[in-house]
Amino acid sequence: METMDLLIQGGQVFNSYRKRFGAADIVIDAGRIVFVGDAGPLGLEYRHTVAAAGKTIVPGLIDIHMHIESSMATPRAFAAAIIGHGVTTIVAEPHEMANVFGLAGVRAMLAAGKGAAVDIFCAAPSSVPSTAPEFETTGGTIGQTELAELLADERVICLGEVMNCYDIIHGTETKTQRLLEFFRKNRPGLPIEGHCAKVAGMGLAKVLAAGVGSDHTQQTVASLAEKIAAGMFIEIQEKSLTPEIVTYLVANQLYEHIALVTDDVMADKLVREGHLDRLIRKAVALGMPLEEALYCATYTPARRMNRNDRGSIAPGKIADLVILADRETFTIESVYKNGVAVYGAGDPIRTAVPEPPAPFPESFYRSIRRGPISAADLRIPAPSAAGTVSCRVIGVRDGTTATDEIIAAVGVRDGYLDWEHSPYCLIAVFERYGKDNAIGLGLVTGDTIQRGAVATSYAHDHHNILAVGQNPADLVRAVNAVIGSQGGYYAVEDGRVLAGIELPIGGILSGKDMESIGRELAAVTAALRHLGYRHVNPVMSLSTNSLPVSPLLKITDRGLIRFDQRKLVNLFVEEF
Repeated sequence: METMDLLIQGGQVFNSYRKRFGAADIVIDAGRIVFVGDAGPLGLEYRHTVAAAGKTIVPGLIDIHMHIESSMATPRAFAAAIIGHGVTTIVAEPHEMANVFGLAGVRAMLAAGKGAAVDIFCAAPSSVPSTAPEFETTGGTIGQTELAELLADERVICLGEVMNCYDIIHGTETKTQRLLEFFRKNRPGLPIEGHCAKVAGMGLAKVLAAGVGSDHTQQTVASLAEKIAAGMFIEIQEKSLTPEIVTYLVANQLYEHIALVTDDVMADKLVREGHLDRLIRKAVALGMPLEEALYCATYTPARRMNRNDRGSIAPGKIADLVILADRETFTIESVYKNGVAVYGAGDPIRTAVPEPPAPFPESFYRSIRRGPISAADLRIPAPSAAGTVSCRVIGVRDGTTATDEIIAAVGVRDGYLDWEHSPYCLIAVFERYGKDNAIGLGLVTGDTIQRGAVATSYAHDHHNILAVGQNPADLVRAVNAVIGSQGGYYAVEDGRVLAGIELPIGGILSGKDMESIGRELAAVTAALRHLGYRHVNPVMSLSTNSLPVSPLLKITDRGLIRFDQRKLVNLFVEEF
């Protein structure tokens, strides 16, 4: 009599092809699903049997658009945290570490993910830097030579998000266009991911014609409708899970054209609320049938990434399974990876997976090559000796990472902008790779801090040192805390560090487990709220104030950048 590894008996199994639950047994051997149905007549023996009567069994969840670095955890620590949330496969794009170390950064992230609790595939970063060297300084770049080396790795299964749609739409023979041509020629069967905020009409047509097949940015019903009608696959992250969008998707049965993705999940939110499982619960709460939400978190993402060996419970598929104790609340009882139980109800989420003492090269712990700053670095020469001048001010709004451009009058004292006595904070970006020590200086207002200062080396995507403050002393204290710890996130008031987290690996990752990172990050978030930050996600909001491919007015070490015009603009409205 033939012997199989495992029989999961009597559960309500989700069939992805019919989008239904039905009673079935699951036979597993050598990490693969052998049979789904009534196993009684098969006459097999089993090394292990699991009774699943009254339980629901679904495929392991698949997240095809996300960035491990956003959690500030190493790949193995991240994987150990999400396995308990039912996630068994991710497609990670390490463009944050690539901005710090180029090809070496991607290789280090891949190496650090070996032996992880989940399958980690890689999206080759396409936009490093996200714009161009004249707009932002990075520690590394990714070009055709680096891309060719990455494509030789079987774990690289797509081209990561193409951020510079401007070059596709308006440029001729740009770096972005050359990379896309190279990728299409050398890997014609692999998907190309997109970052298509505010792209519509002929611009959208040009982006699709260039091979970019998806978008994950924040959607409206109108943008969603236009992009799907044009043939674009939409990756729905949480900020696009609105009542209006879910209603539209359900009413028009558009599930074949979407997948649920997380993009960026901060450690404190992951520990507190979950990962892709949380998006399923939210989609269902907004009116999406559970069967369809599951389909869009398992089957459609697998199909999008050509991972046809997973995403459903069927013969021949990898035995990645999630057993639910409660289908209605999507409460996870246990998780199987390759047919082996890796998480069980009552067990802690396994963040304490042993790692090598130094999973990254030693140079990754010495990535900030800038000495301490002083208050003199924060002075802005004005175009007049006294009076007032008109300035461009970044306006931060709660609920979005997009910003506004505000024109405001600011006083001048002794030839310098008197920002300390204005209603605005100073915002500064310090080049930290030891290339030229450039400093970009500007002003910020709105739902940002109202007192004290905050500084971080986690500044999308270039990861220079970004700081916001109401006074020079606190700003200097916060920035020098980041420099002194070789990376981090620090909130300061009256010269005292209120909260902080060290990020010594490339200036963007902690070496700790997810629960520890979550606690430290929660303290930083609380400190930012204490300083007056009113945003739903102050950490992410602050970090994206320096992302030049995000609307509208942003700042890098090169200065202020207008997203819509793709050009550097002067802090002072009247040029001088």
